[in-house]
Amino acid sequence: MTSHSAPVAVDAMGGDHAPGAIVQGAIDAARKGHPVVLVGPEAVVRDELARRHAARSLPIEVHHATEVIDFDDHPGQAMRRKKDNSIRVCFDLVAEGTACGMVSAGNSGAVMAGAIMVLGRPAGVERPAIVTVLPGLKGQPLMLDMGANVDCKPIHLVQFGLMGEVYSRRVLGVARPSVAVLSNGEEESKGTELTRAASAALKRAGIDFRGYCEGRDLLTGEFDVIVTDGFTGNVALKTMEGTAKVVGEHLKRAIRSTLVSTVGGLLARKALEGMKKKMDWREVGGAPLLGVNGVGFISHGRSDALAIENAVRRAHQAAKTHFVDDIAAAVAPAEALLARAQES
Repeated sequence: MTSHSAPVAVDAMGGDHAPGAIVQGAIDAARKGHPVVLVGPEAVVRDELARRHAARSLPIEVHHATEVIDFDDHPGQAMRRKKDNSIRVCFDLVAEGTACGMVSAGNSGAVMAGAIMVLGRPAGVERPAIVTVLPGLKGQPLMLDMGANVDCKPIHLVQFGLMGEVYSRRVLGVARPSVAVLSNGEEESKGTELTRAASAALKRAGIDFRGYCEGRDLLTGEFDVIVTDGFTGNVALKTMEGTAKVVGEHLKRAIRSTLVSTVGGLLARKALEGMKKKMDWREVGGAPLLGVNGVGFISHGRSDALAIENAVRRAHQAAKTHFVDDIAAAVAPAEALLARAQES
């Protein structure tokens, strides 16, 4: 079992702003007591550390990796062809227990492929899922899958719900997470064959299943875990990101439109900054992978230092809970639940 003091392996070469922003984020995390091991070409990484005058007393290590997977590489092929790539080496460190988790803002498909190839899946898990924490009005609502699985079967959604419930309870500290399936209405007759089958099975799972969640309730915090297929989840997430950006721009224009509104904006500055921080995807840092034998976080390709710092912090927090140990037991009854639902 990985030590709580083990570092998080950070892919120094992943992301639009690598390696500079990634290294800076790792430095910021280390300054706050979160050990990291930066993975990438050693000379490049050490040069970035030297340019930022990183103190030698910081808990930062460097692990050499000779290859990098680009965003336009085919994930599976690149992972097999470039065996010493920075993403795979991060997962190797997790697998051997040298690192307690990993963070990468690189090719998300390659991160998913590397997790499956190197770490493998807990017994019974059919497909891993990508999770994101939504900026809810209350709590820390989760939604999964966010893009790893575009085409899903009922068994996948059922397992997503059961894995998400474990993560919410063990990592986020929700005593009894409420779970729902994303649909186009609250009535049981709504949705698709996929959502109806998954909902009928989750109703029998012994968890706090609340039925359907409509799109308007994604951010209310009424549901702790929201389950959907990767296509729908990714579209919903990008829609929320775009809406937040547009609303923010409208707000800025309104504040600057008159002298009175400008003064009002200055008076409300602290509250507006708090709202902006709540809606900022960088505060989340990264999306955890559920359904693999280890802790892995996929960060946004545009991640800056703040996003990486927060991803490292969340990876450490998740690793300390050993939530992965509960995943296999959680998904074990999934097939039986679906069978019972079909019989009734």
